[in-house]
Amino acid sequence: MISTAAPNESAKQTWSGIYTTRARAARAGLFVLVALVPSVLVLLPTLTFVANSFFVVDNGEIVKTFTLSNYATFFRDAEYWNVFINTLWLCFQVALASLILAYPIAWFIWRLPERYRYGLLFLIILPLFMSYVVKLFAIRSILGLDGFLNQFLVFTGFIDRPYMAFLFSRNAIIAAQTIMFLPYMVLPIFLNLERIPPSLIQASSDLGASAGTTFRHIVLPLSLPGVAGGLVFVFIMSLGDYITPQMVGGMTGHTFGRVVWSQFGVTYDWPLGAAFGVVLVLICTTLVAGVGLLSRQRRI
Repeated sequence: MISTAAPNESAKQTWSGIYTTRARAARAGLFVLVALVPSVLVLLPTLTFVANSFFVVDNGEIVKTFTLSNYATFFRDAEYWNVFINTLWLCFQVALASLILAYPIAWFIWRLPERYRYGLLFLIILPLFMSYVVKLFAIRSILGLDGFLNQFLVFTGFIDRPYMAFLFSRNAIIAAQTIMFLPYMVLPIFLNLERIPPSLIQASSDLGASAGTTFRHIVLPLSLPGVAGGLVFVFIMSLGDYITPQMVGGMTGHTFGRVVWSQFGVTYDWPLGAAFGVVLVLICTTLVAGVGLLSRQRRI
């Protein structure tokens, strides 16, 4: 009787080698596709954008001659520099206001039972699925002369007549951006709070620590990465936002984001606008890298 074990084993090894080769080829192709799509859709436009920042406009035409004049304009022109500094201060105020509101909300949701926790969290992030412009018009209707805020203050007797001071002002920009970006602050704080092991809270309580002591020495330090992430999120989005200052800020909404937009949509000085945009990108990248480095050192 002739044995067929050896040929069968050889066939199995051959098919296994073919399958392994095809699997490796499929993984390599998928890797190339995943790397190629961001390169084409993100990296290439970004490089083109950066390249344009080194050109100039002459008689309405972009002259592709290397120059640093656009960046020199940013640092030498006091008007641009003042707008930029004021915008940074505005973004800091928005981030701080968002933190003051978001941390108690995130903490309250975290302390709820699980059957209520995620439902309430979904209600907090639900506005993210709405149109940005629709939310702005809703905020304008609240802050306007005939809006809910004026009517409520008149009804309660805090003011004798409606005021336009709640709209088309710097405070209106801060309020609107705080409301718009609040979910971006709540979510990272809540996620970091949820990572705190319940055993740490229980151990602190068993050792006689009060709720305030537990919060100061356990909850707050362990939630700081979420706080830092939320601050960066809100600060960056506020820094690049030009629609909100335009719609609720009026003449006071002259932020750096609107300056960048005006170079593309009004004066058509695209190289100068690109240079200003590169400055914003560098600042945002530095913030993200700094927070990442601090978080890494904290883990170590």
